[in-house]
Amino acid sequence: MPHVKVTSGRVFILVLTAMFLLSLPVFSQQAQVVVSSQAGERLAVRPVMRFEPRSLTAGQGFAIDDNVRYQKIDGFGASFQEAGLMSLNVLPAPQQEAVLQALFDPQKGAGFSAMKTVLASTDFMTAGPFYSYDPTPGDVQMKDFSVARDLGPNGLITFIKRARRYGTFVLQAPMDYPPDWMLFDVKTHQDVNPKYYDALALYYLRYLQQYASNGIFIDYLSLFNEPDIYTKIPYKEINILLRDHVAPLFVREKIRTRIMPSEAPSRDDASQNYPVLLADPVTRKSIAVLPYHGYGYTDYDKMAAIHRQYPQFPLWMTEVCYAYEAGTPKSMPLPRYDFADGDFWGNEIFNDLEASSSAWIYWNLILNQAGGPWSVSPVHENPDPNVQQPVVIIDARTGKVSYTGLYYYLAHFSKFVRPGAVRIKTTGSTTGVRVLSFMSPQGTIVTEIMNRNAKETEVELTYHARTLRLRLPAISIGTAMWQP
Repeated sequence: MPHVKVTSGRVFILVLTAMFLLSLPVFSQQAQVVVSSQAGERLAVRPVMRFEPRSLTAGQGFAIDDNVRYQKIDGFGASFQEAGLMSLNVLPAPQQEAVLQALFDPQKGAGFSAMKTVLASTDFMTAGPFYSYDPTPGDVQMKDFSVARDLGPNGLITFIKRARRYGTFVLQAPMDYPPDWMLFDVKTHQDVNPKYYDALALYYLRYLQQYASNGIFIDYLSLFNEPDIYTKIPYKEINILLRDHVAPLFVREKIRTRIMPSEAPSRDDASQNYPVLLADPVTRKSIAVLPYHGYGYTDYDKMAAIHRQYPQFPLWMTEVCYAYEAGTPKSMPLPRYDFADGDFWGNEIFNDLEASSSAWIYWNLILNQAGGPWSVSPVHENPDPNVQQPVVIIDARTGKVSYTGLYYYLAHFSKFVRPGAVRIKTTGSTTGVRVLSFMSPQGTIVTEIMNRNAKETEVELTYHARTLRLRLPAISIGTAMWQP
């Protein structure tokens, strides 16, 4: 080997260079990119892309910092209803299974990971008339309690078990109404009579027990859905019911299901009323999650403020949809089939996650071409008609299955941002583009990029002093993933 003379100054420079290179974070320098777009791509895997050894252009693009971490993600999904299984059951058996796979399989489908089920009737529990699990007046010991209807061919237990053949998900369950006999008067005064608080606590307990005996664990019980809209019960009474009746019973019975106090109908309602419950130190110990609904499409800052004030409680957005009864303008035909509508819902997901939500759950999972079938019980706020938008539309006349734009935007999150991921700091801007980043439990960086522009747009992502340059098609969502 020939002798090479190296001056002391050159040695010093080489040592400094080596020290600098060793100090740089090492990562694969390759990213996998998946895209869905208005142009026709649907969860399309693109060729592997490489990071470039250069810094972000000043004032452009997005910088990702995995040293700054925010909320843990619990999941994404939609809601089980009888109407959904009724719509699915019109298909031949192989097509039914294909739809379930597309929704719940994390490899071959969307991998929905957080789902809502319900206690008895809602406006889309449509397989029969309005019902409760114990219609016998005065049955305070719940001797006639039964979930038999949920075991039927269109029932919720049947639906959940079929979905679980393809994937795993947590379940949260709210209740529109208790049995009518627990109310002061179903027609004029739909508040729960306090003399039935113990009976209602037992009603919740029996629900959890009978579902468990049928192989389904309910992870989260939410006492009421949209109080003051359905059951007309004020939060000060919810506080008493939870603190003095439900929580003590669950402790005595060693119930592992965690409690959500109720489903606030809007972000504004949550910001005004949850402090009523959280101000009580006894009640506060029984609450696991603060759920809220996304109707109104505003007040995200109010949820962010709740999170700053009570950071120990995860926030979940647990219901939203297009529905004429919920304020969707009747000039908008429902259901919607266009991919571009996904941009609206993707923007909502971004808004809620940036406001610190840990889960995002849409309302109806599956409906037919008429936005139904819906249940009718005007006294229970279940009107006729009640056209709504699902994630998947099944035409009962032709058997055609349509995966909406909402499906694809939601799938980019549910498939790639798995439970246990943590949102990490992402800063920067590009006109018409939104970016959020996460670190998975396995340490993978997952970045969601929405191009809201009507033209192809270049996006730069900078991570550890290297930049990934992407060109996203018009009206699209992309997921970029790499291993640090």
